[in-house]
Amino acid sequence: MLGPIRLATAQEAAAPLQMCIARWKDAPLPETGIKSVATKLTEQAINALGGMKRFVGNGDVVWVKPNMAWDRTPEQAANTNPDVVATLVRLSLDAGAKTVKVGDRTCNEAKQSYPKSGIEAAVKAVDGEVVYLDDSRFKKVALNGVILKEWELYPEIIEADLVINVPVVKHHNISNATLCMKNYMGVISGNRGQWHQDLPNCLCDVTAFMKPRLCVLDAVRILTAHGPTGGNLEDVKRLDTIAAGTDIVALDSFGAELLGHPVGSLATVVAGEKAGLGIMDYHKIAQEIGVS
Repeated sequence: MLGPIRLATAQEAAAPLQMCIARWKDAPLPETGIKSVATKLTEQAINALGGMKRFVGNGDVVWVKPNMAWDRTPEQAANTNPDVVATLVRLSLDAGAKTVKVGDRTCNEAKQSYPKSGIEAAVKAVDGEVVYLDDSRFKKVALNGVILKEWELYPEIIEADLVINVPVVKHHNISNATLCMKNYMGVISGNRGQWHQDLPNCLCDVTAFMKPRLCVLDAVRILTAHGPTGGNLEDVKRLDTIAAGTDIVALDSFGAELLGHPVGSLATVVAGEKAGLGIMDYHKIAQEIGVS
């Protein structure tokens, strides 16, 4: 732990907020009330950053990129909470987006993962467009990274005016955690296993290429063990928390802490700061709010 979040100076307070941590401050609601919790937390986190209009312009095409790779229910926390995703879609449309698309390159069969995650139905209910990624459409793109000089990415994602990166906080059996930077593996094709030879620097390369402007970390439920697939409800923990911001390294540092990793101990976070993608000490930039 790096200590309490400090108060902002007057100059910092006048600048746009870089990161907000929204926590449910009342007694936990039962599972039947989790939609209200997820929705309010997401709305308030985005509002604290200045609202979705800070990121979305009139007529923009927005791509919301959740975790939805696994044939798992929302309660199992292997995929992003569907109500968090739906709220981001709605806020983007309300801010003037022409269309908001949602899709991920799945690990399990997409025809099972998309509906099982609850995300497909939630997105359609708020007039978002659910996109099943076509493997034949991935194209090699020059990343010019330290490790990755080029890789196959999905054109429709990288050509969007805004990509909102919205992973769930969860354990991963190889990288210890799946957070914002690792969620970008859902925009690539090819031999993703090859990345695990130097995952931190590969993630830095794709993150630098994606130039993240808005990331939202779903910690309404987190998966504490046996990730990334999960499946056992005993591994799921309700935290009723959403973090949103413009600094992807700070968000990943916070997410790692939620999983029990001391700040500075997760290799991807350390590599991200070293690569100039953000700061590990999220306390320097984050504002925490209570939501009820």
